[in-house]
Amino acid sequence: MLLLIGALLGITIFGFAVTGGGGGVAVAGRNYKEYRLEDYTGWLRRRIEEPAYWHTARACVVGSRACEKIASWTPLDYLQRSLTPIQSGCCKPPTSCTYDGGTAMAAQDQDCYRWNNAPSVLCYECNSCKAGVLEQVRQDWHKLSVLNVVVLIFLIGIYSIGCCAFRNSRRAEIDHPYGENRMSKIRPRWDYYWWRWWRDQREQLY
Repeated sequence: MLLLIGALLGITIFGFAVTGGGGGVAVAGRNYKEYRLEDYTGWLRRRIEEPAYWHTARACVVGSRACEKIASWTPLDYLQRSLTPIQSGCCKPPTSCTYDGGTAMAAQDQDCYRWNNAPSVLCYECNSCKAGVLEQVRQDWHKLSVLNVVVLIFLIGIYSIGCCAFRNSRRAEIDHPYGENRMSKIRPRWDYYWWRWWRDQREQLY
């Protein structure tokens, strides 16, 4: 039990440590946030930037069809409706981007140049997309860490009750504060032996 509590405590602390950053930046006049890769912890950034890991995560994003759900949105929808972190980072260019004839103008965020209208490209290779995936992971991991705290408190309570019960049991057997807590064997009185001798004699006579 103690090892389980220690392992769960370590996992919980690690979860809160790696999910401490992020949260997104509010966009003026919009109901959604945008996410920046540099806002997240170094451990998460290194994981998401690994080609093998990002290839798997990108396949999951495409497979979720999150971008297909907003493909028919109008500019008014983007002003009035909210987006998930993945939709905000992977399905559209950053709001700050400006285009002239479909081409990004100079001196802009690099994600503005990575964006493409092709459904198979969109902004899947953007840093904002990676940040959106990290934000989704951060939110889910944070919820799991909170659940771990509840389970940890429950396990500590059970462990404490068990320790107290064991300690009280040992105290009752060995060193009870109110004296010896053992049942002593009562010696029979003298008339008990006399009565047994008399009964034996009668049985021998009859």
